[in-house]
Order: sequence, then structure tokens, then C-alpha cells
Amino acid sequence: MQSLWMLVAALLFAIMGACVKLAAARYSVLEIVFYRSLIGCIGIAAFVRLRGESLATRVPWMHLRRGAVGTVALSLWFFSTTVLPLGTAMTLNYSSSLFLAAFLVGAALVARRPVNWPLAATVLLGFVGVVLALRPSFAQEQALGGLAGLASGVLSAFAYWHVRELGRLGEPEWRTVFYFALSGVIIGLLGTVVTGFAAHDAVGVVLLLTVGLTATLAQLAMTRAYGYGRALLTASLQYSAIVFASILGALVFGDRLPLSGWIGIALIVGSGVLATVLSARAKAAAQAPQSLQTAAEQ
Repeated sequence: MQSLWMLVAALLFAIMGACVKLAAARYSVLEIVFYRSLIGCIGIAAFVRLRGESLATRVPWMHLRRGAVGTVALSLWFFSTTVLPLGTAMTLNYSSSLFLAAFLVGAALVARRPVNWPLAATVLLGFVGVVLALRPSFAQEQALGGLAGLASGVLSAFAYWHVRELGRLGEPEWRTVFYFALSGVIIGLLGTVVTGFAAHDAVGVVLLLTVGLTATLAQLAMTRAYGYGRALLTASLQYSAIVFASILGALVFGDRLPLSGWIGIALIVGSGVLATVLSARAKAAAQAPQSLQTAAEQ
């Protein structure tokens, strides 16, 4: 099943997160973003060339706007991994699906359209999970990392919203990924010029290369999963990255979470999957009358 490529992507993203946490002892967050994005740019450009496609786009500023938001979200997530347990940082970043669902509910309220109350209840349940996941962080004086992780989830939701708009305009996923990486190169380079480049050693180079390669391969695996797999199954399998990250955090960094933290993670994962299913059903239900009307007109 093509959706299983998402499990590959999830494992690679978890490995990337672990390498970021290790690399942060040698490099600043923005420098890691720069190298990660540079390797991604080169990798995606080579992939596009092999396929005989083009990186030319009719909406460059929209790509760069999406890329800027996504890069800030990425930087905040990288920072949160340096402060929080790896599984917690990954969970907060993946709360973006809850914020997307919250945007849908909020838009319905503002427009005075019927509200999907099961979806609203799912979002509230997910935010209870966020509070439980953050509670240990605040107790351990890791508030800044917790807020950064939560902000990365919010900004990721905005970035995914832009991705949807780009998809409606006919932009392929790999082109969106390339311009996201390009934005990371620009923002990461500007930030690193200010803070200064760190000296390299063999271990640091290996970590940076692993961050860039795992990120690029994960993006390609995720693109294949969404492109050829079942959408709902693929979207649900992405949360396996949290499981992989939690395992790596325990094995590599000795992360230990209290019971409330594990309950919070479980609530976020469960509500994220449920919100994805409910949002897809609501979208299908909204499109059904339009399809019937089109068929009747024909």
C-alpha cells in the first residue's frame, strides 16, 4: 500500500528531530535550518531534474510567503527539541491539524454557517491534551520551549493552509517543497550571518548531513504517500512520527515523561486523527450537492 510510505516519512522525521537535538550542541538553530534547507534544495532540484519537470512557477511570492511561515515554524520546532523531550516537541508540532480544524470551526462561526460540533468537541479534547503535554514542561521550567513548540504547531497550520491554496492552483507538492527549502536557505543564512557560523568537526558534519538527507527523503516519501495512497489513512499514519520520536527520545536522550504527559500525547494523537477524519467527511458532504447539481445540469 502506497500509504505506508508515510511510516517511512514519519521514521525519517523522528530521526531528523533526534539529530537536530544532537547538532544543537554545536550549531545555532538558524544554522541548522540553513544546512537542512540547503541540502533539501539540492536534493529536490536533482529529483525534479531526473523527472524532467520544471521549478518555474506562476506564483513565486505565494510560495515564498508559505516558505517564510513554514521556516519560522521549523525554527521554533528545532528550538523546542533542544529544550523539551523529543516526543513532546514532536507532539506539539503535530498539533497543527487541531489548529486547522479550529480555523474551520472559527470560520463557520464568523460566517454564521452551521458548525460541525463533533469537530469542535474533538478540537477541545485535543487542546486538553496540549495542556497535559505542556504541564510537565512548565513544571520543569521549560516554558519557553513549550511555547515555541506550540507556536510551531500554530504556524504549521497556517503553512498547510497555504499548501492547500497552492494545490488548488495546480502547484505540485515537490515544487512547494523546493520553495519551502529555498526560503529556509535565505532565512537561515541571514540569521547565521548575524550570529556567526560555527566551526565544523566530523561529528557535526555527519549530523548536519543526516538532518538534511532525512528531511529531504521524508518529504519525498510523504509526497508519494499523499500522491498515491489513501488520503485518510496517510494523514492518520503521519502521527506515528510521535511514537518514533518518543522511542528515540527514551533510548538516545533518556527522556522520561510523567503519566500526564503520556495522556496528553495520546489525546493529541487521537483527536488529531479524528479531526482529520471529520474534516474529510465534512468536505465530502459539502462537495456532494455540488456534484449532484453539476450532473443534473448536464
